[in-house]
Amino acid sequence: QVQLVESGGGLVQAGGSLRLSCAASGRTFSMYAMGWFRQAPGKEREFVAAISWNSDPTYYADSVKGRFTISRDIAKSTLYLQMNNLKAEDTAVYSCAADREAFRTAVLDTTNAYWGQGTQVTVSS
Repeated sequence: QVQLVESGGGLVQAGGSLRLSCAASGRTFSMYAMGWFRQAPGKEREFVAAISWNSDPTYYADSVKGRFTISRDIAKSTLYLQMNNLKAEDTAVYSCAADREAFRTAVLDTTNAYWGQGTQVTVSS
């Protein structure tokens, strides 16, 4: 299995930027597809972005396309989410997920994925 620890969340003004990190340990990081998901208060968890084992393909939710960039550093066993032009509606707990079976497709099965504990992102308007 793989252990995931997110960091980089915080409070930022609308229009600002944050970079989230997800450090992975345990089994071989490079053989997992990775994804970012978020959950706002009172709402269901939603997909944000995903990346395959070799960074091709990548997928984004329409709501973040053009503003967020997902990437991974195999040598550091770390997943990133660069978030630019943040909006109040981006406020949520952001969690990373790892799915071994989806390593080529990057279509994560959330019921079988490994999850981190989440990091809070708050965007003030």
